[in-house]
Amino acid sequence: MLSRPVAFAQIWKSWFLSHSLLGKKNIILMGPPGAGKTTVGRIVGQKLDCPVIDIDDDVLETTWNMSVSEKLRDVGSKEFLEEEGKALLKFSASGSVISLSGSNPMHTAGMQHVKKNGIVVYLDVPTTVIMSRLKSKEMDRIVGLSPGVPLKDILQFRKQFYKRWFDIRVLCGGDIAAEVVAEKVLDAVKRYQNSELETFISTRSGRSGKNTEEGSHTYFSDVVTQGLALDGGLFVPERGLPKFTAEEWQGLIEATYVERAQVILERCIHPADIPASKLAEIIETAYGENFSCSKIAPVRHLAGNQFLLELFHGPTASFKDFALQLVPHLFAYCIPRSSNYLILVATSGDTGSAVLDGFNRLHDTDKQRIALVNFFPEDGVSPIQKSQMIGSQKENAWSVGVKSDFDFCQTAIKQIFTNSDFTGFLTVEYGIALAAANSINWARVLPQIVYHASAYLDLVHQGVISFGGPVDICIPTGNFGNMLAAFYAKMMGIPIRKCICASNENNVLTDFIRTGVYDLRGRKSISTFSPAVDILKSSNLERYLHLIANEDGQLVTQLFNQLENQGHFQLRKDLLGKLQQDLVAGWCSDEDCLAAIHSVYSTTGYILDTHTAVAKVVADRLQDRTCPIIISSTAHYSKFAPAILRALRISEINQNPLSQLHLLSSYSALPPIHWGLLETLKKTGNGDHQVCAADMSVLMSHIETLIQNHFM
Repeated sequence: MLSRPVAFAQIWKSWFLSHSLLGKKNIILMGPPGAGKTTVGRIVGQKLDCPVIDIDDDVLETTWNMSVSEKLRDVGSKEFLEEEGKALLKFSASGSVISLSGSNPMHTAGMQHVKKNGIVVYLDVPTTVIMSRLKSKEMDRIVGLSPGVPLKDILQFRKQFYKRWFDIRVLCGGDIAAEVVAEKVLDAVKRYQNSELETFISTRSGRSGKNTEEGSHTYFSDVVTQGLALDGGLFVPERGLPKFTAEEWQGLIEATYVERAQVILERCIHPADIPASKLAEIIETAYGENFSCSKIAPVRHLAGNQFLLELFHGPTASFKDFALQLVPHLFAYCIPRSSNYLILVATSGDTGSAVLDGFNRLHDTDKQRIALVNFFPEDGVSPIQKSQMIGSQKENAWSVGVKSDFDFCQTAIKQIFTNSDFTGFLTVEYGIALAAANSINWARVLPQIVYHASAYLDLVHQGVISFGGPVDICIPTGNFGNMLAAFYAKMMGIPIRKCICASNENNVLTDFIRTGVYDLRGRKSISTFSPAVDILKSSNLERYLHLIANEDGQLVTQLFNQLENQGHFQLRKDLLGKLQQDLVAGWCSDEDCLAAIHSVYSTTGYILDTHTAVAKVVADRLQDRTCPIIISSTAHYSKFAPAILRALRISEINQNPLSQLHLLSSYSALPPIHWGLLETLKKTGNGDHQVCAADMSVLMSHIETLIQNHFM
């Protein structure tokens, strides 16, 4: 019988030879000085029984007939890079493991040449770890190092080049052994070359990973463009989400928000769908100058053990910006270049302006083939939210007020997607495909995982907790997408203890979490001061129930068909037990919401928005104060000025939204008035929008008319 290491090596060799992209590809290891490229390369070569080439020792020193340090000393850093690049251009190999020098990626032509026949693996080691490793080594081979130039600055400068070239990133934090890194490299290469490992299934189907109608696999790019599964279910990854080790998470403590997003999303999106370099470009665009805070999602201490995760620094002042500054670019990349798409969106307030802003930022060529219709409850959003949605309309993006509530808008969109006669008519008659940008779209959920993970890492970075220490999270919850993302972050290795769902008077979720009974009979949506959670049908709950039911699509179908047809369902006792291990819930009245805003402002000078106040009230009631609690601050208070002014005991409130914001700005509170809202309200000519009845045929007629106006 073969020993385990020998058997492992033979399995890997067999797999690599049979699955290599062209049969003779190289594995190219790249990273900073001290990343362990040479040692890891030798181990990987041994496991695959293939040649191992170290660029420094086997190419440069052989070519120059002198050591790398001597060459660097003789010619200086600038000339060294040119000489190094020339040597790389003359180099060729196949079926080998190649360890690059730390400076090779700084020569464009040389890297283009090497990359043609290889898979570039970036050994991503935290800068602090590299600094520690290099203390005990000779540093006369590091290009650019000179008196007055800190090593840390050199390492930081080089990251831009590593990000440009890699196909695969392998996180190498702490004191991880080279043997472990080598196995991670092989696992990453296997993933890179086998996209069929990452397929999606519907919450209402079995574990086939196939599109039941076409018999083909469903991948991330399909999920982004389809939105809703053909059987009416929601897409979820067939093999679940990736898990990070504690060491990998700790390696991200010093990282920026953008860097964290890149690492997390690379592991959730296969490079066959979106290559790492393109994904990095999209993320940097999404979380760039359009966010007013450089930290993107800062964590602020409120009082005691309570911390606020500020999710309102995006262009439209709500947490929706985190997904909807990203998703339009993902969507534009994933759809065929020759196709035309109409995006359908239902909003309870914040999604509308966020999705309009996000799609408006696409390149003009993409706007010509992608249009958007945003349906919102005409009388169910705040005046400023409505002004935002109307003011954000462009030639390819429109807002339509519906004389009903959010639940009708959301249900209508689901029914449109599953109406094959209507969707088929649009395809045949106009060449148009429909897509969704609501949180039913899987791509909407992924970016939310990032900020929950980032908030925890920020608390570690601030010294509030050590990594591994638990936190609770409290979220104002309507459609359950934000809460689902927090739970996914927990599954991926973030030590979240309890997820606390905070509802307003539309407290169906609270009742469900407490009793296991989801009951809509006799209930109508109540308009409250926190309209984003004025929701009775929580779409993303379906994904969570599918998960705790061990992906039993038949059970999920039964439950949600019963909800649709009879207005209620009840969980089995065992499933309710699982749910209550993860979730606790409470709700807050409008009166208590306003009281919390007044109390927090009086004691801290900080103004909570109405949704965050709901979460604060519920957190006060349900937390046990044995660990920190992170409250998701999902919107800026400026969006709900009338309610905020009322909470601050202002007796006379001007009905003009711009006047309300100017009055709020006079308080000099924290945080300041949101710049994006002021700019939107200052625009002229944003009073026109369409309004329609709560009737499916009327909505479909509006959709057809808008298609004719834009695409024909």
